[in-house]
Formats: sequence, C-alpha cells, structure tokens
Amino acid sequence: MNYIKTGIDGVYIIEPRVFNDPRGYFFEAFKQNEFEENVGKVNFVQDNESKSSRGVLRGLHYQKGEWSQAKLVRVIKGTVVDVAVDIRKSSPTFGKYVMVELSEENKRQLFIPRGFAHGFLVLSDEAIFTYKVDNVYAPQSEASIRFDDPIIGIQWPIAAEEMLLSPKDEAGKSFSEAELFD
Repeated sequence: MNYIKTGIDGVYIIEPRVFNDPRGYFFEAFKQNEFEENVGKVNFVQDNESKSSRGVLRGLHYQKGEWSQAKLVRVIKGTVVDVAVDIRKSSPTFGKYVMVELSEENKRQLFIPRGFAHGFLVLSDEAIFTYKVDNVYAPQSEASIRFDDPIIGIQWPIAAEEMLLSPKDEAGKSFSEAELFD
C-alpha cells in the first residue's frame, strides 16, 4: 500500500495495490503491521457501514473527550467526497480541512486521527461507505459542526439546495460554538 501524507499532520490517504485479472480484482484493505509502520498504532474495535443516495451529506461528526475516535474510511460502491476538519485548538492546522474523493474505482482510503470532525457527500447515485473506528459509539459524547460553516469554508461539489441532511446534521453547531479539542 502507498501511504500519502496530506497537508494536515496525521491524516493519510492510503492507496492499495490492486491485482486485476479477468475474474475481477483482489487487494488488501488493511494490514495492521504495515499500517503501524506508516501511520502509527491504532486499535480498531468496530466496523461500520452506511448506504446513501446521491446528495446525502453525513457530517461533520465527531465524539468528544474520552470517546473520541480515529477512523479509517473507504467506499465499497459509488463515489463520495470525504472531509476531515482539524478541530484540535493547539494544532497549526486548526480549522483547516482535507478533502479527497473516495470511490469503488480508486479504492483509496482516508485515515482520520482523533481530534477531527468528519463528513462525506455522496456524488454517485448510491454509495456504500465503510469505516473502522478505534472507539465505540457513545451517543452522549456525539457532536456535529455545520457542513456549511463559513469559518471552515468547505467547497462542496454539490450545491447546498441539492443536499439531503438528517435533522441532526441540519442542527449542527457553528465552528465558533462547537466544543473542540484542546
């Protein structure tokens, strides 16, 4: 696998080596020892999967305090733009974001460490999105930042009027009001 550093420390794009033949393809999606050599030690404890239609925006989500999560995300079917926002107040990239296209074609993954808000927008008719996390879901610790917060200034490739959001995401806090990491 190819581990690509992004403009934000700790966030990596991971490109697998894909072996294609007339029957289809094969690739290793995760190899712990290789991951630890390139990214660091992370103990993933849960795998999650979601299915969404075009225009669905999920995010920008994170969990606070002891329940924060690192994530390794990828798309099994379809195409999304995936975003990780640095919400670590002490970071030199505080408030900055990484955006990367993840698709069934490019088979890229994105590693997002703790201290980031995360979201994705579906560009294809349908997308199946999967992610590994290093901490369990804790609803009492969940938080959400508005996808269209002007301080962050994410340039989404679909107009806001065309997006489908959950009530929770519509009620996300502004970046200036959100409880962030020290």
